[in-house]
Amino acid sequence: MTVAVRVIPCLDVAAGRVVKGVKFENLRDAGDPVELARLYAAQGADELTFLDVTATIDDRSTTYDVVRKTAEQVFIPLTVGGGVRSDDDVARLLAHGADKVGVNSAAIARPALLGEIADRFGAQVLVLSLDVKRSERCASGFVVTTHGGRTETDIDALVWAQEAIRRGAGELLVNSIDADGTKEGFDLQLISAMRAVSSVPVIASGGAGVLSHFPEAIRAGADAVLAASIFHNREFTIGEVKEVLSQDGVLVR
Repeated sequence: MTVAVRVIPCLDVAAGRVVKGVKFENLRDAGDPVELARLYAAQGADELTFLDVTATIDDRSTTYDVVRKTAEQVFIPLTVGGGVRSDDDVARLLAHGADKVGVNSAAIARPALLGEIADRFGAQVLVLSLDVKRSERCASGFVVTTHGGRTETDIDALVWAQEAIRRGAGELLVNSIDADGTKEGFDLQLISAMRAVSSVPVIASGGAGVLSHFPEAIRAGADAVLAASIFHNREFTIGEVKEVLSQDGVLVR
């Protein structure tokens, strides 16, 4: 059975507002998260991803009230990430309306966290969020970063993805820091490399600028495509992305 490709708008949130920058820097205000979530749901978004981009940096929890308000207004799956450090944090997010939870920095610091979340809630709830940079220090050419892309590790992104899947991650959200906000296209080499090692769905993130970038990402191996700027700036709608995917022979909802 062929599974429909998902189109996922991303709401990067700081201090209760949606923000967007380039390569995770120079963040600017992009609107109210609840209003944008409602707009994207009406346009036909398959899911929403809500990332509190300063929670880990500020050493605090995700903004739960924004998650709750969004979940009350929008009735499509909601993935929430940022500042998740324990399975109790996951329980609280689910209670506030999240359907899935993204984990990054805390899992790198303590990989056992992935198993704890998967064992308690199931792999379908656990999304490994990977903020990846190109680096010659790793055999694959891709290294994992933490703290919103600000801290570079020595961990090979492909090796880490495989370990995370073994520990219970049910999905990979693969964001290219190098491409993020540039609108120059997804990192197709990164997507292909992740597809080759992953037994779970791969979400491509970072770099979407024109409609043709989306089918390119699917052909490279992505199961879903995620974008922010082009939706926040009203350059394209969810429907337009789905239409170009369908024209390329991709099954969409």
